[in-house]
Amino acid sequence: MFFVDTLEFEGLGNRSYLAGGAAAAVVVDPPRDIDRVIAAAARRGVRIAYVAETHVHNDYVTGGLELARVTGAHYLVPAAAHVSFARTPVADGDTVDVDEDLVLRAIATPGHTPHHTSYVLEEDGRGAAAFTGGSLLIGTVGRPDLVEPRLTERLARAQHASAHRLAAELDDEVPVLPTHGFGSFCSSAQFGGEATTIGKERTNNDALTLDVDTFVQRMLAGLEDVPAYYAQMGPANAAGPAPVDLTPPRRADAGEIASRLAAGEWVVDLRSRLAFAEGHVAGSFNFEGEGKLATYLAWLIPWGKPVTLLADTPARIADAQRELARVGIDRPAAAATGDPATWVGEGEQLASFPRARFADLAQARDRGDDVVVLDVRRDSERAGGYIDGSVHIPIHELHGRIGEVPHGTVWVHCAGGMRAAIAASLLDAAGRDVVAVDDGFDAAAEAGLSLTSG
Repeated sequence: MFFVDTLEFEGLGNRSYLAGGAAAAVVVDPPRDIDRVIAAAARRGVRIAYVAETHVHNDYVTGGLELARVTGAHYLVPAAAHVSFARTPVADGDTVDVDEDLVLRAIATPGHTPHHTSYVLEEDGRGAAAFTGGSLLIGTVGRPDLVEPRLTERLARAQHASAHRLAAELDDEVPVLPTHGFGSFCSSAQFGGEATTIGKERTNNDALTLDVDTFVQRMLAGLEDVPAYYAQMGPANAAGPAPVDLTPPRRADAGEIASRLAAGEWVVDLRSRLAFAEGHVAGSFNFEGEGKLATYLAWLIPWGKPVTLLADTPARIADAQRELARVGIDRPAAAATGDPATWVGEGEQLASFPRARFADLAQARDRGDDVVVLDVRRDSERAGGYIDGSVHIPIHELHGRIGEVPHGTVWVHCAGGMRAAIAASLLDAAGRDVVAVDDGFDAAAEAGLSLTSG
């Protein structure tokens, strides 16, 4: 009997897998923090014999090289991938024996990247699970535009062909186990669902239900901006990432926090948006530790800029440090926890700004207040409807475009509140009067605000 254990990383929208038999296992697309993988193998009582990469990842730093070094496992990497370290190159059709009666077979599935490779776990010669990486996802496929703009259409066509190859070679009941697609920006579209099979994808996935020209046209039209930090991930993975250091960062007192802010460094407050709005260090930014911390902080911060973390507890700092290491933000410059009043000097006050609902915004407009409505959602979200007269700057562009925000009190909103809180902190740090709208966008129409569609 075989097993497959799933390791989820919700902040990045990815999954890794530990799969094997009674004695040995393979790890597919491991995270940077390999201790979680090693612990999972220990719970199963199996030896990690192989570590397999489906592709050189563009959205996170892999732990594959280090995991293979620590465990002595063979490191399987697509043969066509250009990397700077020793590995076991894998080509289409190659197989390895994972455990008794368990074979891992490589299937070339270019599209997400030119060298992308899926792996099928076979038990007694029958397909038991398909690890599809960034190829066939739940209801969609991995985006083809992360490698080189000139290759995008060609890779989109390859995605279509790869999906059809998987569907042709595997039985309907074979589980499809992708790495991306659970909120990851590596997915070409966002679909719900936690599990799928070849059979389900055969009837639900555009790559398998549309002709190639229609599929490519529809996919390319739906692609959105790529997180800026993706440009750093591929080269880091190709070079061979260094081991991760998760030891606690140095403790910062109020004086050091102030000096780091004065030096232009980033001080990031991980507390809830409610707590941040009520009182925070002036000039600090709010990225909630329970939100998509790694994605949005790595997207917005100038790459290589030192970051100091503030949080309620050391545990929150540790969680954030682990998540940030997965995208190459390795060592916080410093950290502070506890009472926010201790993060500012004696006699200094914490800064604050108000939070509101869309109903409050409607009332402010009715009163004739000097209101600027700032929408920080993505283009595709705004296309579904927006508040009349609102200014649109997507959250990932705001830090460099604050000067474009008109004068007046800025009421900033997104779809639910998290991104609005980030934006409000950026505006507050820039000295703007801001109100963070902490509300679901559906409430805008209910509050009587006039909306424009498309």
